[in-house]
Amino acid sequence: MKIRFWGVRGSIPTPLTPARLKSKISSIVQRIEADDIDSQESRERFLAGLPESLFSTVGGNTSCVEVVTGENCRLVFDAGTGIQMLGAEIAAKRKSVACHIFFSHFHWDHIQGLPFFAPAFDPDSYIAFYSPDPLFRSALEGQMKQPYFPVGMDVMRAKLEFVVLEGGGVRIGEVTVRYRKMNHPGGCFSYAVSSGGRKVIYSTDTELEQSDFVRTEENIDYFQDADALIIDTQYTLGEAIEKRYWGHSSFSMAADFAASFRIKRLILFHHEPSYADGKIETILKSTSWYIDHLEERGIEVILAREGLELEL
Repeated sequence: MKIRFWGVRGSIPTPLTPARLKSKISSIVQRIEADDIDSQESRERFLAGLPESLFSTVGGNTSCVEVVTGENCRLVFDAGTGIQMLGAEIAAKRKSVACHIFFSHFHWDHIQGLPFFAPAFDPDSYIAFYSPDPLFRSALEGQMKQPYFPVGMDVMRAKLEFVVLEGGGVRIGEVTVRYRKMNHPGGCFSYAVSSGGRKVIYSTDTELEQSDFVRTEENIDYFQDADALIIDTQYTLGEAIEKRYWGHSSFSMAADFAASFRIKRLILFHHEPSYADGKIETILKSTSWYIDHLEERGIEVILAREGLELEL
């Protein structure tokens, strides 16, 4: 099972500003010593040794995560602005595709990339949309109506199917996708993907509450021993307390949750749009330090970045 991150920011797209780019360049220049630029080899070695916070970016696109299983089943979770890049990559291969797109909820940052998803306009492609919300089709069509968008969803020439999830979830080939309602204003659903003995949970826009930590049969069945948990860690603990009921979690609460259910990989996601890359890198370090001091150790902490690929 492969996970690819196309959009990792929360709330609103966050392009890299000129001021922040200049700050990165300035920090890099201050590190350069004479022997770092002696040769092509030394220059490449210098660049390779730079921290991620300087030599790359976390990314500014909003939520979109792709999961490709061993049988080449393409699942996409949310259609934030990151889905445009996924669509561009698919279109460049000039092959028709089958995509299964699952929506956590319908706040702007999770749907605003859909009108720019190139495969939706390919008559040879098949796209299935999924949500437990029985009215979700009207939500998707609504954002492509005047005065919000110049053309309607009817211009999409791919074969489209709208699937309202009921019961425990859905099976697509050998892949099982289950869902669970999480705590977020207006509602939000997480998804658990199981295939080939692996389990990945996508839980964006989640404000963890005490009931999530209770080791009920339902919680254990859904969360226990997941190979990866992609979860909202938009806030520090202080911010989470200050912004209670805003629908997002802190990195420390997510770490406690991962430890409670022996989750193997904790993936920090839905980053605060006002945070620069350096601040988000600090949250990654703080999470790793915090987990090292918990009784349940051995959890791998990963920062979701645009372009990141993980193989499970």
